[in-house]
Amino acid sequence: MDTSTKTSALYSEDLAPVPPSKRTWNTWNYAALWISMSLCIPTYMLASSLIEGGMNWWQAILTIFAGNTVVLIPMLLNSHAGTKYGIPFPVFARASFGIKGANIPAMLRAIVACGWFGIQTWIGGFALYQMLHLWIPALETLPPVFPASFGLATGPAICFFLFWLLNMYVVYLGIESIRKLLVFKAIFLPLAALALLYWAINAVSGGLGPILTQPSRFTSNAEFWAFFIPGLTGMVGFWATLSLNIPDFTRYAKSQRAQAQGQALGLPTSMTLFSFIGVVVTSATTIVYGTTIWDPVVLAGRFDNKILVSIAMIAVAISTLATNIAANIVSPANDFANLSPSRINFRTGGYITGVIGILIFPWKLVADPSGYIFTWLVGYSSLLGPVGGIMIADYYLVRKQQLDVDELYKPQGIYSFTNGFNRHALIALLLGIIPNIPGFLTTTKLIAADAVPQWISHLYSYAWFVGFFISGASYFIISPGNYKQQVNYVTTD
Repeated sequence: MDTSTKTSALYSEDLAPVPPSKRTWNTWNYAALWISMSLCIPTYMLASSLIEGGMNWWQAILTIFAGNTVVLIPMLLNSHAGTKYGIPFPVFARASFGIKGANIPAMLRAIVACGWFGIQTWIGGFALYQMLHLWIPALETLPPVFPASFGLATGPAICFFLFWLLNMYVVYLGIESIRKLLVFKAIFLPLAALALLYWAINAVSGGLGPILTQPSRFTSNAEFWAFFIPGLTGMVGFWATLSLNIPDFTRYAKSQRAQAQGQALGLPTSMTLFSFIGVVVTSATTIVYGTTIWDPVVLAGRFDNKILVSIAMIAVAISTLATNIAANIVSPANDFANLSPSRINFRTGGYITGVIGILIFPWKLVADPSGYIFTWLVGYSSLLGPVGGIMIADYYLVRKQQLDVDELYKPQGIYSFTNGFNRHALIALLLGIIPNIPGFLTTTKLIAADAVPQWISHLYSYAWFVGFFISGASYFIISPGNYKQQVNYVTTD
């Protein structure tokens, strides 16, 4: 990389290509990354929400495995550029969207990460509340501070804010401070999950038998498919964020084989196995308590032993903190840094993520399974699917996997297009998003269900797939011939 590139306003140490000498991650590192990120409370809630929605255990597990196998495909396709050129997601997006236009997919992805940050922070804060109110019962009866429309009680709000401050303190200390927490999480959370599984088997007379024979609540095939399709889309949407910004991690890979094998081994298997525990435990709550408890933090709060609950909740909080920093701070911090590389660093990007994470109202997103899957997961997949389709079409079909890394950091280079924006990518992005808007509006009840033709609103059930294929195909079709004929691209040193 030449000296003039390093002085560019588009260049910073956080966004610079990783040199081959520092690409040290092997197959195990990537498998471990996915095992660590998959073992989190939202994964458990993902599975249990399908049970709450009416599926039996094998239908839920099959849906989760299928969704994660599907999302693995765009994940591996987008991983290639990160490994080949050592560049992060915001820089990779410059090739298809332009040096300024790349801020659009980066911000779409960053806002979603902020939502996930808020959800994880709420889970960690609520775990603290479940512990503290056992010892300080007055927390449960504090007078309301927020309007009823907020749906936020004072006690949980205080614990949420305290946990949020802890996250911001870790951001202040820097990413290195989280390493010991990640080790703790990798050891503890699997043990905690197995402990819940042990409880479920022993709490139900007959062990796994009655749990696994719980029937589906769907009375017809039509009812099942009506839930399965958006459920599958939600499973794809769960990691739709990482399927875009996976170059942030694969830029450190020793080889294409190392990252591809590690991800293929780590993602579908760990998600499915941990989800199975969520399915079993949630099904057991239906038998034991007569009601389905899909939130493991709420379930643990029902146990009688104060010491046991306290230890469990502290461990959940620490594990959630580790996941939050690793999965929901690193990537949006890079995305916000791309807005102004010379002014926004990791710490500032982390603070921005934290503030937006509160404004998302995460306690409402996880208040019920339908909101979690149909509004949150499917909703943002309708935005990220089109971005993935465009980036993959550009890299594989248009540019034949050839990029000029120096040019990606030049304000007036070949990726500046028209004033920094590739209008063909923006048109394709809109074409992929528009078909899903009516379904989103009817699902969120912003417009009446009969206000648009049913077949149009039903496209929303396939939101990620619709956006991915429409945007990818339209981008390839409308891209000018000179994009497709350029051959003056080189790999980084």
